[in-house]
Amino acid sequence: MKTAIVTDSNSGITQSQAKELGIYVVPMPVLIDGEQYFEDISLTQEQFYEKLKSDAQVSTSQPSAYDVGELWTKLLKDYDKIIHIPMSSGLSETCHTLSHLAETQFKGKVYVIDNQRISITMRHSVDDALNMIRDGKTAEEIRDFLMQTKMQSSIYIMVDTLKYLKKGGRLTPAVAAIGTLLKIKPVLQIQGEKLDQFKKVRKLADAKAVMIDAIRSDLDTRFKDLRAAGKMVLAVAHTQNFEEARIFADEIKSAFPDIEFNYIDPLSLSVSCHIGPGALAVATSVKY
Repeated sequence: MKTAIVTDSNSGITQSQAKELGIYVVPMPVLIDGEQYFEDISLTQEQFYEKLKSDAQVSTSQPSAYDVGELWTKLLKDYDKIIHIPMSSGLSETCHTLSHLAETQFKGKVYVIDNQRISITMRHSVDDALNMIRDGKTAEEIRDFLMQTKMQSSIYIMVDTLKYLKKGGRLTPAVAAIGTLLKIKPVLQIQGEKLDQFKKVRKLADAKAVMIDAIRSDLDTRFKDLRAAGKMVLAVAHTQNFEEARIFADEIKSAFPDIEFNYIDPLSLSVSCHIGPGALAVATSVKY
């Protein structure tokens, strides 16, 4: 039985990386001033941030269910089953749309996995699925593992500017103005379904310390047994901030020498359009 792995560009996996891994990445549509682009197909990270900084109207959309259905149909000529890993249903309607499509037209052939992941934690899920295929696991076993471990991840994100949270309606103009004046850098968290405020700080060094402490707390409590079993991984992500991300990655590795560290990735454009450039993030998730 052959199983195909499909994800979307929210995972941070590029089209060229997908080819190397032998998986399939659905590009997320990005709307800029009413015109549709596709992440990593007709829109690079650089072009995206250029438009974002120039105050263009930027938003992300769902992939077309028709296009995804066409991809599944094509893949099922060569594969018996498909594991499709989209971004968390709490952050996008994509998951619900594709789950309905799979249930009504591809029942028993396509499993859409709503395991509450985004960006680097979503990439970790793809890694798990690939490793399970290499171990000869069935599509059903992969689905069950990814669903059983869906809440076993954490992401903390430092936002460098309040401009885009205000623009997206997540902050009132008055709160954003006061925050900007006080040079506040909010630290947000993604625990499963939602992007929530975690803490407010004023300096980059403080933000990094808060994120390291938060991850340490998760690893010492929620993930204590998994950590002891060597089953947790760490990664760093950023929005157009690679140099700082590299420094932060070294600090994370020093803080947690016993835990595997595997990626420094750009955050997906679906998250980036809400938080803008300059952000840093750290994530931990369970591994197969």
